Parts: sequence; structure tokens; C-alpha cells
Amino acid sequence: MSENNRMRLLWAGFMAILAAGVGFAIRGGIFDNWAKEFGFTGAQLGAIGGMGFNGFCFGIILGGVVVDKIGYGKLVVVAFLLHIVSALITFTASGSSAFMVLSLGMFIFAFANGTLEAVANPLVATLFPENRTHYLNILHASWPAGMVIGVIIGWFLDDKLEINWRIQLALYLIPTVIYGLMFMGQKFPQSAAAAKGVSFGNMLKDVGILGGAVACFLLSFFAEGFFKDVLSVEPALAKNLGYATGGIVLIAVGVLTKFSLGSLVLFVLFVTHALVGAVELGTDGWIQNITGNLFTPEQGKALFLWTSAIMFGLRFCAHWIEKTLKLSPIGLLCICAALACGGLTLAAGMNTFTTALIALGVYAFGKTFFWPTMLAVASDRFPRTGAVAISIMGGIGMLSAGIIGGPGLGYTKDRFAGESLKASNPALYETYKAAAPSKFLNLEATAAVGLDGKKLSEAKEAKERTADQLAVVAADQQGDRKTLKFDSYIPATMAAIYLLLLLYFKSIGGYKPLTIDEELAGEKA
Repeated sequence: MSENNRMRLLWAGFMAILAAGVGFAIRGGIFDNWAKEFGFTGAQLGAIGGMGFNGFCFGIILGGVVVDKIGYGKLVVVAFLLHIVSALITFTASGSSAFMVLSLGMFIFAFANGTLEAVANPLVATLFPENRTHYLNILHASWPAGMVIGVIIGWFLDDKLEINWRIQLALYLIPTVIYGLMFMGQKFPQSAAAAKGVSFGNMLKDVGILGGAVACFLLSFFAEGFFKDVLSVEPALAKNLGYATGGIVLIAVGVLTKFSLGSLVLFVLFVTHALVGAVELGTDGWIQNITGNLFTPEQGKALFLWTSAIMFGLRFCAHWIEKTLKLSPIGLLCICAALACGGLTLAAGMNTFTTALIALGVYAFGKTFFWPTMLAVASDRFPRTGAVAISIMGGIGMLSAGIIGGPGLGYTKDRFAGESLKASNPALYETYKAAAPSKFLNLEATAAVGLDGKKLSEAKEAKERTADQLAVVAADQQGDRKTLKFDSYIPATMAAIYLLLLLYFKSIGGYKPLTIDEELAGEKA
């Protein structure tokens, strides 16, 4: 391929993911509009945001399965059309159907985003095999760039001009049109596995039963929620249908791979990427809401802008950092996990805007390299899988964000805020508590009653708050702080896993990328 063709495809992928980042940031900034207009609780907002992540999972996994067979161009067209459809559906939200309509719109939006990543990730990994970590980080610098643009849009149109949230959300269609034009007429390569004629079953062999189990475990929870919340299936039956869905897909993986167990290392990478999705994207989905609540909405947007700008700049520096510090990709991930844990711990105690800049700056540095570097590691070590392994990995990360990260943080916010107000003023809690309990993973044992979204918004927006309103707002802020502290345990776990992987690679002579011929030769040996 010509250098011009190669670089245009890189920047077209950059623009496609930028469109997703713009939509994601605008959505996060209008959560408060939805809470006020429709009376949603924190858990309900988390569930809507979660549907966005879930849709991405299906888009990237299904796209990754077929991309080597049908080609990149056809998937770009599908994603482009779905981006437009998602906007049209979301704009119709009203009344009692708002929750379902917004959830569906977010699902389709994210399905389009996932389909684009099923194109962009393997495309860049194939175009730049000599330095995947560097170029995948450049590709994914578009995500925080999109979030910066989305935050600025929300800052002016929402906070300053108070423009309707539908108009704000529609603006992500501008970069959508641009990426469509950039991909138009381009020549696409094949992955090394596709060029070698590797069958789909052999591409899945390294994933196997172990890797499939990670994806199917999360899939079963998604299916349960879909049957219960969207199709109104009775809860007990929905749970069984969820397990059946995950089980059927896992059996299918077993049949396709002739019941290969799969690679233990890839299994560990899949589990770890589930944690990446929960802590990075789950937190990103809530951070504007949390910091805007602890300080002011404008400061919350400024802090989100700050962390996104840090991520954008640093993702162009991955190769330089690795060379300067003499780190392998796993070493880089280990250091970043420790920084993310420290940053979230500091953020839980931030009381001034300056301390927030420091705490969230540390967190932003830590989370910067997680997603693209994990994809690079999977592509480096398992080239036989072509687009499949990194697409499944991306799907696992997004599904985890949708099922564990977004809803989980919404649940913990509800739980801690409710417990705080109940402990300080039981009578006031009875007045402000939500009508229905919040649950995590649809488990009855986790049921906790948070605060009513509409009443809480009224207390926050009161120009002269009463003593009761001050107590309610203080309890809500306490819930936010405890949520950030709880969130810090995820990157702490990731740091321990990366350390174990470092020891493993040291025991086999160090980390190095493999070619498909080396992987196939190693299997025969």
C-alpha cells in the first residue's frame, strides 16, 4: 500500500472514533437534563449509559467476526447509517417511554461505534505491524479529542445558552459525515491471518473456551437485562434466558474451535480488559456528573476537559515513554494501573479545584494507555486471531463498562448517598428517597434505596437552600466521594495482574511481538 493510502486510513479511523467520543461526552453532559426532565434516578441514568456500552460490544464483536470475510468498507457504510438512525430515535424520547427510547438510541449509537472499531483496530494493527502500541495509541487519541470537543459543546450550549439537549446531541453527526468522506474510495489491506487463509475456527482457537467464557459471562447479564427491561419478561424467566443465551454462545465457540481450551494468557488479558472497561469508560461516563456535583457544573466540565486533554496529548507519546523508560507494553500498563489507583484515591478527598486538577490529572495519566495498549498486546502475541481477538477484547471492555462500570457506579452513588442521608436524618431520608430500590447486576441482595432524581435536582438548583436541602446535597456529595474511593480498587487489582504478567514474560525470555508464522510454528512444536 502507498504511504498516502496508509496514513489516510489511519486518520479516517481517527475521525470515526472521534465522532464516538463527541457523542459520548455530550451524552455524559446531558445526564442532568434527563434526570430533570424525566425524573430518572442515578441507577436509571447509569442503565441508559450502560446500553450505550452494551451496543458497542455487539457492534465490535459481530464486526470483528465478519470483517476479514466481507471487508472493511461495507462495515463503514453500516456504521454510518446506524449513527444517523440512532440520532433520529433518541430525539423522540418523551413521557413514560423515555427510558426505553433513550436506551434504544444509545444502544444503536454504540453499535455503530463498535462496528467502526471492528474496522479501525485491526486495520491499524495490520497497517503498522512494526509498532502497534504507538499507532494504536495515536488512533485512540481521537477518543479524548472527541470528548474535549463534546465537553466544549456542552459547556457553551448547555451551561451558557441552555440549548435543548436534542440539538446538542445532534452535533456528533458532523464528524460522522467527515469520517464517511475520508473512508470513501480507499483501498483496504487484509490482516495477516486473512492473507494466510486461516479459517474462522482457527482464528478463534486462542480464544477458546476460556476466552469465550469471559465474554459469555457478561453476555448473560446483558441478555437478562434485555429480556426483563426491554421485553418485560418476568425476572426469574429473564435470568434463565440470560444464562441460556450465554451458554448457547459458549457452546458455539466450543464447536467452532473443536473445544479448544484457549490461551491462558489471552484469558487473563480478557479478564483484565473487563476491568479496564469498568474503570476507564465507566468512570468517564460519570465523572462530569460527580465533579459537577462536588464543585459546580462548569468546573465539572473543566475537569473533564482537563483529563481528556491529558489523554489526547499523552497518547502520541507511548513509543517515546516506552523507549525512554525501557518498558515493555506490560510494564507501561502496570505503572499506569498504579497511577490510576492513586489518582482516584486522591480524587475521593478533593475539596478544592486545585486539588481536583492534581488528583484527576494523576488518574488521567494512569488511564491514558490502558485501552489501546491492551489491544496492541493481544495483536502482538496472538496474530493468528486476526481481527477476532482484539474485537472480542474491545467488546468485553465495553460490555463490562455497560454492565459493571456505568450501572455499578450509579448503584454505588445511590447506595452511599442514601445511606449517608439515612444515617444523618432518617426522617428527611423518608421524604427524599427514591420510589424504587437500585440494584447491581439485578441481584436482590444488592438492593439499596437512593435519592429521588427530581427532588434532588430541585434541592441542587434552589437559589437559597433550606437546611433540609443543604443536608440532602451534602449526602449526595458524600455518596460521590465514597463512589470514587470504591472505584480505585479496580485499577489496584489491575496493577497486581500486570505484575504477574511481567513475571510470566520474564520467565519466557521477555515480551516480544510474534509473527503469524512464529505463532503457528510454536503451536506445531
